Amino acid sequence: MRGPKLTPGFEDWNQTWYTNTPRFTWCFERTVIAWIPCAYLWICFPFYYLYLRHKNKGYIRMSYIFKAKMVLGFILVILCFSNTFFVLWEISQGIPRAPAFFISPAVVGITMILAMFLTQAERMMGIQSSGILWIYWLLSFMAAVVMFVSKVQNALERGFLEDHFHHVTTYLYASLVLGELVLFCLVDHPPFFSKAVNHPNQCPEASTSFLSKITYWWFSGLVWRGWRQSLGTDHLWPVRKEDCSEEIVAWAEREWQKCRSRTQQKMESATFKKGQKRETRTAEAEETEVLLQSEQSQSGPLLKVFWNMFGTYFLLGTVCLVICDVFLFSIPKLLSLFLQFIEDREAPSWHGYFYAFAMFLLACLQTLFEQRYMYICLVLGLRLKTAVTGLVYRKILLMSNASRKAATVGEIVNLVSVDVQKLMDLIIYFNGTWLAPIRIIICFVFLWQLLGPSALASIAVFLFLLPLNFVITKKRSQFQETQMKHKDERAKLTNAILSDIKVIKLYGWEKTFMEKVLGIRKEELQALKRSQILFSASLASFHSSTFLIAFVMFAVYTLVDDTHVLDAQKAFVSLTLINILNTAHSFLPFSINAAVQAKVSLNRLTAFLNLEELNPESSGRDSSGCVQASITIRNGTFCWSKETSPCLRRIDLTVPRGSLLAVVGQVGAGKSSLLSALLGELEKTDGCMSMKDTTAYVPQQAWIQNASVEDNILFGKEMDETWFNRVIDACALQPDLESFPAGRKSEIGEKGITISGGQKQRVNLARAVYQKASIYLLDDPLSAVDAHVGQHIFERVLGPNGLLKDKTRVLVTHTINILPHVDNIALLVDGTISEIGSYQELLQRNGGFAEFLHSHIAEEKAGTSFPAMGDAQGTITSRNALSQEKLFRDNSVESSARGMEPVPVSQDRTTAAAPGGTLTKGEKTQPGRVNTSIYAAYLKATGFLLCAYIMLLFTCQQAVSFSRGYWLSMWTDDPVHNGTQQHTELRVGVFGALGVVQALGRFLSTAAVLLGGVLASHKLFLQLLRNVMRSPMVFFEQTPIGNLLNRFAREMDAIDSVIPDKLKSLLGFLFHLLEIYLVILVATPMAAMAIVPLTVLYAVFQHFYVSTSCQLRRAEAASRSPIYSHISETFQGSSVIRAHKDQERFILKSNFLVDENQRVCFPGAVADRWLATNMELLGNGIVLFAALFATMGRTHLSPGTAGFSISYALQITGVLNWMVRAWTDIENSIVSVERVREYTRTPKEAPWTLSGQLQDRVWLTEGRIEFRNYSLRYRPDLELALKHVSLTIHGQEKIGITGRTGAGKSTLAVGLLRLVEAAEGAILIDGLDIAQLGLHDLRTKITVVPQDPVLFSGSLRMNLDPLNQHSDADIWTALELTRLKNFVAALPEQLEHECTDQGENLSAGQKQLVCLARALLRKAKILVLDEATAAVDLETDLQIQAMLRTQFKDSTVLTIAHRINTVMDCDRILVLENGRIAEFDTPERLIAQKGLFCSLMEESGLA
Repeated sequence: MRGPKLTPGFEDWNQTWYTNTPRFTWCFERTVIAWIPCAYLWICFPFYYLYLRHKNKGYIRMSYIFKAKMVLGFILVILCFSNTFFVLWEISQGIPRAPAFFISPAVVGITMILAMFLTQAERMMGIQSSGILWIYWLLSFMAAVVMFVSKVQNALERGFLEDHFHHVTTYLYASLVLGELVLFCLVDHPPFFSKAVNHPNQCPEASTSFLSKITYWWFSGLVWRGWRQSLGTDHLWPVRKEDCSEEIVAWAEREWQKCRSRTQQKMESATFKKGQKRETRTAEAEETEVLLQSEQSQSGPLLKVFWNMFGTYFLLGTVCLVICDVFLFSIPKLLSLFLQFIEDREAPSWHGYFYAFAMFLLACLQTLFEQRYMYICLVLGLRLKTAVTGLVYRKILLMSNASRKAATVGEIVNLVSVDVQKLMDLIIYFNGTWLAPIRIIICFVFLWQLLGPSALASIAVFLFLLPLNFVITKKRSQFQETQMKHKDERAKLTNAILSDIKVIKLYGWEKTFMEKVLGIRKEELQALKRSQILFSASLASFHSSTFLIAFVMFAVYTLVDDTHVLDAQKAFVSLTLINILNTAHSFLPFSINAAVQAKVSLNRLTAFLNLEELNPESSGRDSSGCVQASITIRNGTFCWSKETSPCLRRIDLTVPRGSLLAVVGQVGAGKSSLLSALLGELEKTDGCMSMKDTTAYVPQQAWIQNASVEDNILFGKEMDETWFNRVIDACALQPDLESFPAGRKSEIGEKGITISGGQKQRVNLARAVYQKASIYLLDDPLSAVDAHVGQHIFERVLGPNGLLKDKTRVLVTHTINILPHVDNIALLVDGTISEIGSYQELLQRNGGFAEFLHSHIAEEKAGTSFPAMGDAQGTITSRNALSQEKLFRDNSVESSARGMEPVPVSQDRTTAAAPGGTLTKGEKTQPGRVNTSIYAAYLKATGFLLCAYIMLLFTCQQAVSFSRGYWLSMWTDDPVHNGTQQHTELRVGVFGALGVVQALGRFLSTAAVLLGGVLASHKLFLQLLRNVMRSPMVFFEQTPIGNLLNRFAREMDAIDSVIPDKLKSLLGFLFHLLEIYLVILVATPMAAMAIVPLTVLYAVFQHFYVSTSCQLRRAEAASRSPIYSHISETFQGSSVIRAHKDQERFILKSNFLVDENQRVCFPGAVADRWLATNMELLGNGIVLFAALFATMGRTHLSPGTAGFSISYALQITGVLNWMVRAWTDIENSIVSVERVREYTRTPKEAPWTLSGQLQDRVWLTEGRIEFRNYSLRYRPDLELALKHVSLTIHGQEKIGITGRTGAGKSTLAVGLLRLVEAAEGAILIDGLDIAQLGLHDLRTKITVVPQDPVLFSGSLRMNLDPLNQHSDADIWTALELTRLKNFVAALPEQLEHECTDQGENLSAGQKQLVCLARALLRKAKILVLDEATAAVDLETDLQIQAMLRTQFKDSTVLTIAHRINTVMDCDRILVLENGRIAEFDTPERLIAQKGLFCSLMEESGLA
């Protein structure tokens, strides 16, 4: 060991750097190097210790790992202090030693004690693996290695024996520190009292080592599993405690309430001050309102809430990003030094290796910090999503009626899908708003250092490119707007077609509507084409900007002054900087855009969360007090919202416990409002109200959950088998349950789509009855059921002997014949109670009630009796409402009476859980990878010739790019004569020309891919449309309309723009990667030894990742829908949920659904980080090998070639990463092609036209219909719906078809129009078997007027005459006959009047008349009327019946009767029962027979 007298200063660079055997001076080693780890640990200590105190996870019991750490640490401390004492002893012996000799080991020893203290503290706080201490031991080990190497060199030079004590301690110290480092790479046992550990499948992140955490290797287990098998929810980890809804939403609510109360206080003080100035209450209210409005539009409070919750964690991410940027800019500096080394033949070789490893190390650190930043952002994004969804959901349960008008379900779903996504984007992009400009400035500073003032030329290029891109973007956005407009039009028309496909098929209009859709689609694709060409131009300009900036700078630099030499260092370091500059430049607009959009979303969210809430005092619920009356209202005045006038005035009402009060009145009298007031849904402006005990509520519009029948009825209560069966029986649901495929376990679709209106209402009633509440509020539950079913329910449930006989019941009803059986009746007139008393009392008074009764009895005589006779599924029309089922859907499946399935049941039952309980075919998700045939189908749609042309273009474009780089490397290697390079102009010219050719190639290749995508999209859309339109009706009954709309909207959107875009990216990156490989191999052929295994590794990572990622993305999409459905369901049923006081259960369900979604989102986010980290580390490996081989071969390698090779290698990390992303995105998006092509294999209906059948003869002149032993079943697995029907209907005969619910009335018409083909037998019309005809030939000759009037959005003229076959005069005649002429003539646009979707701007009666006018125009020989006049008043009904008799006197008319009186004047009446003919004769004879027809008349009150 050298003494102080030999020391040549603190640090000697000749000894360290300019030598072939580098070493540090002993002084530098003993102080700076030894103290770096110590300084690091002491700086971290206070912050880390505070963090540990804050994060107590429960202590860890002493393990072998912990004991080993402590033992090694103890030995190290002894070693350090023995060193100190030994030096002190040496000094006492007179041996001269510098103070550093004893100070340094003492400092290191004290730091070791601190490390041991922290190790113990971590154990007590439950930290299984420590990052802070791992880094400390790594630094200590690096310091020990430096000393170790120094000692070894010393020993080799001077012999081991000179200073054996220090030699031995150094070797021992290095070994022990290595031991500590290895121990700190391991993971300790889980904490002893931790709650998190109880779950067997817990997220491995918490219990993994620090190294595994930063490289995301803990995720590899799931990737491996996803590759080996299909991932189910069980394979995914439960949500971590800190990410779960329960924690986050409660926290968000606390913060939001704090914020609101502060805001409220400010408002109140402001209102108070204003109130002092203005006396009147109204002025005060106005002021408050204004304040509220200004408050609602501010996003500040909500932003503050999020900042309080997530700000600290976000700042931690920002620190990671800043550190990442430091490493990002240090790499070009190192490249510059490396190229100097290549140029300087004298420099020692180890410099090259040093630079290569330094570049590798910095690149790896940059990767780790960048990925940690992304991870933090994504975790924050998921937490933010949970918080927003929770706040929005809880708000839905509190919204007042005024608020419900202000926000629709669609808007609320948008808040938790679109707006949350905007906020999540902001978290990632926000730092770009301030960091990107700093990056750009730093790039310019570095470029100035390299090239001097020539760097300013790059600013000029920037300024030229910005307006160019701005113009392109602006123009493109115009085309996109046009495209979106057409897309919306197409979606609207598609929705109308799919909603009313039955009518379109009945009239044979498929071709016409297809042409309309394709016309819009053509316009849409035209706009898309233009947009894609502009997109190609903007991409080409963006990608060429690197070249343009370099070209202008190099040209200016070399041409301005001959002495300016462009060497490898200047050229390739500039290119690396320009790449950084470009990334920052492209990131900036994204960041600004994200910030602007997030501001809008925050405003929307704040406005929603500030909407008015229900006043808890309005519902005067209380369980104490007076025993006699359950409900009391004293002088109550109520309104829907503060702004509107009262809807109920001066209400005085007392309902004694256990009594039945019927509330009657005209439409709009305020009956439902009265129930809402009792529930506390209305704003109480005056009076007082009290209700005792629990309440159950049956709304008029049945509210059904998307769950099983049993779950709908239990509604969160425990199952009581006996009571359940009594309730089912009383509500007449037993026969229905028996007919359901899985009985009570059968699923009911969304909004009860798969059951009829009557069944919905009965399930609704059963739910309320099952609750065993004290008070029942029933809003017209009998309106949607058959007469006999209504009677049954009244007797068994509501009436004096029903299940609810001891309960307090308030029943709103239109059913007159039950009024004598109720305790009291309240008559409402214009929002006030006009009379109240028993039935007899009110009749004796002869007041308003008696008048009301007489007017109703008169109507009943006209045939409206007990709520209109049932349609086939128990769906009933109330007096003025339309049937809730689509035409003929009624009998498409017969109901309880026949013990059949009431709904088409999916045959491919995939779930074992509910065999047969699933009603409609759900969305199928394909497991694993996408089949190759799907890619082939897409390429075929693009055209194989075009595909070959695209590949050629990409190859040429990349070849030119390679030539340009190679030319630059040759230019930089040009020899320098007298301080100048030769042929500079030629070099500049060729470099520029190659760049221009490449830009052109880039534009052409991109445009070819994007336009090829448009071509493929057009063909696939055409296939989809044809396949769907040619599908039979049963297909539409089995396939939810949502699935079909999804194919036409979302999947087609992906095929239109996502797939071509990703394909363009994939090809671009693939060819770029090949070019990089080529460059490295040309420069250093030896690099092939490293490139080949690294590429294999890359392929392995990619292979594992893609299969897992695709599964996770599909699962994520599937887990998102239930959240939106649940929100929509809750919004619609919030009054029922509040009435039953069941909010907590629904909130828990919402939490569960959000957590299930997060359970998939979190692994999805980590999968991306896992891939990015591994890809970038591999890419960094390629950079390392390129640099190492360049160092080895520098004797025959020019600086230009080395620069060319390494500057390209530095791009590889990004290319590898994005290439796998693009590939994964394609795998995910190509699923859309698979889903769109799914319907090519579904069964199709018979041909629309058959050539040769009707060409030489005029058919259908008489209208004679003959059924020969005709049977029909809806699907092969169902029973016959019509059984061996044989009958003959003569031409021009008028036939009424009647029968009970589910007898097969409408099925007869279904068979006649071949919506379903015959099972056996035949139908002959005018002697011709209809099965021999094309469907359109048949359907265009028969006219149907459906029960539900169907109008499409478009002009009135289009609705009356879609095929454009009639003159205006004909149309006006038809309108006159249907009593519509005056109405249409009064409209400003008359026949061109726009009908909204479903004709919502016309009344129900007017829509029915338009459909009749449409039928008149067709003048068919056979007319089928299905309850065609249900929605018109009595007088119009009679006029229309008379008009039909005159206009269709030469036609055969079949009237399907739901009201017996409508068929009394028919020539003959066909009575059906159970799909067979029961009776068929004239009305007079049937009445005389006293058979089934007679009993039907009696039930309708006509006999």
